[in-house]
Amino acid sequence: MTIQVKIAQGLGAVSAADWDACALGSGSGDDDPHNPFVSHAFLSALEDSGCVGAKTGWAPLHVLFEDEAGTILGAAPCYLKSHSMGEYVFDHSWADAYTRAGGHYYPKLQVAVPFTPAMGPRLLVPHGPRASEIRSYLIGGLRALREQTGASSIHATFLQEEDLKALTSERFLRRDDQQFHWFNDHYGSFEDFLAALASRKRKVIRRERRDALADGISIDWVTGRDITEAHWDSFFAFYMDTGSRKWGRPYLNRRFFSLIGERMADRILLVMAKRNGRHVAGAINFIGDKRLYGRNWGCIEDHPFLHFEVCYYQAIEFAITRGLDRVEAGAQGEHKLARGYRPVITSSAHDIADPSLRRAVQDYLEQERLYVSEAAEELSESTPFRHRDED
Repeated sequence: MTIQVKIAQGLGAVSAADWDACALGSGSGDDDPHNPFVSHAFLSALEDSGCVGAKTGWAPLHVLFEDEAGTILGAAPCYLKSHSMGEYVFDHSWADAYTRAGGHYYPKLQVAVPFTPAMGPRLLVPHGPRASEIRSYLIGGLRALREQTGASSIHATFLQEEDLKALTSERFLRRDDQQFHWFNDHYGSFEDFLAALASRKRKVIRRERRDALADGISIDWVTGRDITEAHWDSFFAFYMDTGSRKWGRPYLNRRFFSLIGERMADRILLVMAKRNGRHVAGAINFIGDKRLYGRNWGCIEDHPFLHFEVCYYQAIEFAITRGLDRVEAGAQGEHKLARGYRPVITSSAHDIADPSLRRAVQDYLEQERLYVSEAAEELSESTPFRHRDED
């Protein structure tokens, strides 16, 4: 079979059907069959809105693996980067050390979903007898692209297990971190979930939920065709307020939200808090086939515990209602433990061209993985779930 690896400088050059045929349904049986972030709709919205592009330091160079008929058999969302912002797997210290040693860390290649710390497929390969072979070709294509662009390294972040195995078998360096996810243990209601917690923890959550709504606040779930431009106007104001304080410069613009509203509204849940007839806070979530992915939150009024209600408790209720297996609540946040979320190891893989830098990073990552593993094990003992000897 004649095969070829091509580079697409943007998803406008790739049909949505061809891309999604690779992206949706890749991964193992434990993964989400429909990860919304690797869909053509989401990634193309980032590009078409201008949030992603050469001017923002995220130049698309998507790797495509095709047969002789031009059928895409595999793909990888890839970007040539001139900085390390918006990745949530931090390598600034590597860049600084390499620069001080006289090297050039940028540009680098990033195999990722921009601005999105959610696990998902990165080597987009449908299930089949040739899946492992196609992954190998994609990895070879990424390395060839690294040489062609003069990039120092390749970084594939928030990986599913199949991709992690494929990359580490090709001598990529593994890096571990942790997030906090909520798992649905066949709960029929939020009260069923609370019943699994220790009595004291149940009381705390009930009090937080009551206090969050004490100022006459009501909560709306808005999804699908019910999402209007007015909803996006309100949510964007929340996003800008929080993003400006947290990062200095928010990554997403107003047009991006309109585009995803047009292209994938059925995969979006807005949790909107209303007081005195206007929305005062909200969170955006993306809906997979098996998981709910919490992303951004913001508010224009401060109310006690409203963040926990809008981002965590409402997400749990929605997941139970929809029969979803898991809620991924984004990066960081040990405070999520007390709300019933559990520590989960997340992994990335890194291929560094310079042997000296590679050795230094490898030594560092070996020590870091031990620390992350020990921390996750310790935090697992701090969950609010009741033990057998408790009520």
